[in-house]
Amino acid sequence: MKLYHAAPSPFVRKVMVTLHETGQLDDVEIVDVQTVATAPAAELMPTNPLAKIPALERDEGPAIYDSRVICAYLDDRANAGLYGEGNHRWETLTLEATGDGIMDAGILMVYEGRIRPEDKQFDGWVDAQWSKIERTVAALNQRWMSHLHGPMGMGHIAVGCALGYLDFRMDARNWRAGNDALAAWYKGFAERPSMQATRPPAA
Repeated sequence: MKLYHAAPSPFVRKVMVTLHETGQLDDVEIVDVQTVATAPAAELMPTNPLAKIPALERDEGPAIYDSRVICAYLDDRANAGLYGEGNHRWETLTLEATGDGIMDAGILMVYEGRIRPEDKQFDGWVDAQWSKIERTVAALNQRWMSHLHGPMGMGHIAVGCALGYLDFRMDARNWRAGNDALAAWYKGFAERPSMQATRPPAA
């Protein structure tokens, strides 16, 4: 298999952590690409016409893309049980979507400053994205700790990569303030070998 990859992407990191956790890292060739909406990578388009990462080329079928699709595929391939069964599965999928939503909002904040011309940047847009993150982090701290303290699954990976991205790109905003339980959980989760091995480079 071939994974199109960029180390700063939290969605790519989510896939990489899944590869580590399921013992499939050696089955994948890592291909580094640089792609953004305003400058899509030509080498990525045959694999993903959206020119977004991560994207995974497979030997046994067409390429797949979107981190949720890829992670579900890897879980199935390894029979790893990262999604659980019954009601636990729906909680895990919701928690994964919650982590992905934090990543989406964080990336939009970064793109506003890095891609949009300075005279067209809108502070209100950035503040609105951060409000989403603040609400969501608070909800994780208040409602989801029992799940996060349960058996490790895809929800843990998504939330861990999302919080890692906040540290990586917007540490000064201090998501930990008022979220002590979540901060304590993340401190432990970030020590997992899979998280240590996939830390993004210095910003």
